[in-house]
Amino acid sequence: MWHLGSGSCSFSSPLSPFVLTRRDRRGVKMSGAALVAIAASIGNLLQGWDNATIAGAVLYIKKEFKLESEPTVEGLIVAMSLIGATIITTFSGPVSDWIGRRPMLILSSILYFLSSLIMLWSPNVYVLLLARLIDGFGIGLAVTLVPLYISETAPSEIRGLLNTLPQFSGSGGMFLSYCMVFGMSLLPSPDWRIMLGVLAIPSLFFFGLTIFYLPESPRWLVSKGRMAEAKKVLQKLRGREDVSGEMALLVEGLEVGADTSIEEYIIGPAIEPADEHVVDGDKDQITLYGPEEGQSWIARPSKGPSILGSVLSLTSRHGSMTTSAEGKDIAHHAHRGSALSMRRSSLLEEGGEAVSSTGIGGGWQLAWKWSEREGEDGKKEGGFKRIYLHQEEVPGSRRGSVISLPGGGDAPEGSEFIHAAALVSQPALYSKDIIEQRMSGPAMIHPSEAAAKGSSWKDLFEPGVRRALLVGVGIQILQQFAGINGVLYYTPQILEQAGVAVLLSNLGLSSASASILISSLTTLLMLPSIGLAMRLMDISGRRFLLLGTIPVLIASLVVLVVSNVIDLGTVAHAALSTISVIIYFCCFVMGFGPIPNILCAEIFPTRVRGICIAICALTFWIGDIIVTYSLPVMLNAIGLAGVFGIYAVVCSIAFVFVFLKVPETKGMPLEVITEFFAVGAKQMQATKA
Repeated sequence: MWHLGSGSCSFSSPLSPFVLTRRDRRGVKMSGAALVAIAASIGNLLQGWDNATIAGAVLYIKKEFKLESEPTVEGLIVAMSLIGATIITTFSGPVSDWIGRRPMLILSSILYFLSSLIMLWSPNVYVLLLARLIDGFGIGLAVTLVPLYISETAPSEIRGLLNTLPQFSGSGGMFLSYCMVFGMSLLPSPDWRIMLGVLAIPSLFFFGLTIFYLPESPRWLVSKGRMAEAKKVLQKLRGREDVSGEMALLVEGLEVGADTSIEEYIIGPAIEPADEHVVDGDKDQITLYGPEEGQSWIARPSKGPSILGSVLSLTSRHGSMTTSAEGKDIAHHAHRGSALSMRRSSLLEEGGEAVSSTGIGGGWQLAWKWSEREGEDGKKEGGFKRIYLHQEEVPGSRRGSVISLPGGGDAPEGSEFIHAAALVSQPALYSKDIIEQRMSGPAMIHPSEAAAKGSSWKDLFEPGVRRALLVGVGIQILQQFAGINGVLYYTPQILEQAGVAVLLSNLGLSSASASILISSLTTLLMLPSIGLAMRLMDISGRRFLLLGTIPVLIASLVVLVVSNVIDLGTVAHAALSTISVIIYFCCFVMGFGPIPNILCAEIFPTRVRGICIAICALTFWIGDIIVTYSLPVMLNAIGLAGVFGIYAVVCSIAFVFVFLKVPETKGMPLEVITEFFAVGAKQMQATKA
């Protein structure tokens, strides 16, 4: 029986009901995951700290080692960390899949600490180059693995916010470092060794956090069959005991389902088959099983078009996984309004939190059904199928007081039945042998053998993974060629033209101190914009922010081109350039700065996530090196106007790429995201055939 009271209803059975509830982001206990994300992002703070410190310290290094006539060596001191990061990134992904995410973060902190001690000592330029190389190893591990680690530990509802922390902490580290270097530059004899060696203090703090506070990624633990450890970590991260639904999800995430299809159901409680809302006959009735023994519900296929399916079919025509012609997305439907909720059914108590053992985040639910088909020998063959469920909004043509059930039955809007879309595929949670031995339902089995299969390079050629790699690698390339390095390079010159440098020199500052102060002010401008991006990342979404900020980047670059081609006068030129640079910085750090790394940490299956992240990170570092070292050559060949013109064209290409290829992933569990990539790739193959 259902018990009604205080606006909620529940089974009289002690077993948890299939509660599909709306979750308010503020009401979910996320403090554990948030603190872990903050601690992990210290690795990016160290990267920002190092980047700013070497930019200031190199002014004094070249004086001591007399490098004014050797620009190659001077450039190598700065670039050695890039080289180190590129080298270590090649191995970081596969190794993190092998030994875990946490040991690699520990290694990153050790490398940071070791390099800072060597830089503090550095008797000659060769030892300094070695220290910079080791420092690059630490940077490469942090930049590659921190976004991956946060994605694997964060709840889907706030994953975007938490994964913007690395960008914020990196810029914050740069600002703090610039302040330190500026203060030291005011001393009579600034010591560059101390500037670089101070990195040992925050790196030691990061080491302590990785050793004593950061847990291993629960998804990695499940991939190695360490279920008990994974459950304890999840309970700590989520702040609750019941994590059975998410535990089942993590095991299911080990395999992207084969033959995934989109279906639509009317779902209700598995009691009294003769219920007034259930049509006569059992032919179409399906039993759904939850993650805990004894949980079950009934479902019937629903007629009419599925929003989930129609959006996906529209998007496949554009070559996109989840983006419709109008720019709408699956996550938009999945995240709007109510998350798959039984009518009036909730475990939400006064001042409490809605918790469902079937919930896997973002309003999505996990269940299984038993499916039978006739084999070649005429005998029936059965097996479980995995189902990711989400409540659908009723299409306009079907809105009203009732939802039509197959067979002519109707479910009034106030009933216990709901209309849900489903991703149905083969599960990874059980083997055929185990099911034959124990017909208790797949959710009761967490076999380590299901997790024993490791990643392999051939997995990269699966259609869904290939499609995700195209998105990840493409957006990393476009980010690097979108102009951020050129604008950073040009900023001191622009601000000097605006009279800022003259003003600072009139205050008694040396040219070196003025340059460092200008850089710190530039970095300070980024922080409020990154904070706004953190707020919007899980509200507006990644795709929306990219499509909203890239046109502004294009406009800013066009203004910079015009101001350098047309003689507008000194004052107008300086004003336009300064405003354009500030707008460019603010919009870049809201969109193209953090989002490529966030997306790359979300769109790959668990078993190949480390390898794929490494490929994307390697693309990032190679692109960084190419852009950094081609910039002076391009400036000499085509001038500033030509360089900014090329960047504007690249940003235009990036806008088209994002519109056609980049999905919206806000609020979706990682495993559901990868499932959609698989479905999109399958539909594209079917279209081509």
